[in-house]
Amino acid sequence: MKLGIVGLPNVGKSTLFNALTNAGAQSANYPFCTIDPNVGIVTVPDKRLDVLAEMYNPEKYTPAVIEFVDIAGLVRGASKGEGLGNKFLSHIREVDAIVHVVRCFEDENIIHVDGGIDPLRDVETINLELIFSDIEMLERRIDRVKKAMKGDKSLAAEVEVLEKVKATLEDGKCARTLELTEDERALLGDSQLLTIKPVIYVANISEDEIGGDLSGNAGYQKLKEFAATEKSEIIAVCAGIEAEISELEGEEKKAFLNDLGIEESGLDRLIAASYKLLGLISYLTAGPQEVRAWTITKGTKAPQAAGKIHSDFERGFIRAEVVAFDDLVKEGSMAAAKEKGLVRSEGKEYVVADGDIVLFRFNV
Repeated sequence: MKLGIVGLPNVGKSTLFNALTNAGAQSANYPFCTIDPNVGIVTVPDKRLDVLAEMYNPEKYTPAVIEFVDIAGLVRGASKGEGLGNKFLSHIREVDAIVHVVRCFEDENIIHVDGGIDPLRDVETINLELIFSDIEMLERRIDRVKKAMKGDKSLAAEVEVLEKVKATLEDGKCARTLELTEDERALLGDSQLLTIKPVIYVANISEDEIGGDLSGNAGYQKLKEFAATEKSEIIAVCAGIEAEISELEGEEKKAFLNDLGIEESGLDRLIAASYKLLGLISYLTAGPQEVRAWTITKGTKAPQAAGKIHSDFERGFIRAEVVAFDDLVKEGSMAAAKEKGLVRSEGKEYVVADGDIVLFRFNV
């Protein structure tokens, strides 16, 4: 999963990125990886893996990971090539979802690029650049498809859905606000629309507001209402505090969170929101060699889930031996779970559930 972090200058975007990727470096013995200066790999915290590691004492411990991209260079006119322009837009095309950092606190020592705090204006600034880029792309595609229609009338449905999306964009709304059928989404195909990508709004709040109800933060409340109209996720974090949390581990981190009156770091909540937004779950594999989490889309059937491990597993799939995490932990071992009849043999139509511990049988 690849998430792109966007935001205007001085909203806390890079502070948050640095905090997230620093936390990832210290998580679960997974080696922190910097692909280039603005890309970081962060491990997904999963307490179930910790439990399995205690049971099996494995040689390897491999959590799921998320790739964060700190997308820099947005200015007004990016869709026309201003600033980093096309480079900025191409980076967004490559991500699965957008993490949009929006400043929701006043601080006279931190200058806002537009002179004052207005979360909805900031969101609109970025959204408009993405909308302009999408309109330009759709216009070119509509022209191409219309020319092709002269020899293939079946393309009329594609033109219809493209023009439907374009009309929404021309109203100043993002494509993700449209209620599209599965067939319409299929017709859009690999259009790589920027504004159809799911969004998590990260409201950067002040240190004083951490753990509070935020009812007095008008900017946050407006942003929350706006996110609801898009069916987007929203979380509130203090980027500066996240930087401090990322320096801590174990009991020290737990005590710091308790002092703040919160149970989870912003990173943990951002990852949970990302999984929810993209409809993702994890199944687990466990043994003395390795305990590992595998990320799949909710609704994935057993052979395709097996393919996440290796294409041979999917191609030669025979069956999946499955036990629920809670059942395995309760019984204490796979052998004990089998004795109780809790290990099931599932076929090609089985839909893998979150927390399933799976052993795939295959033959190629």
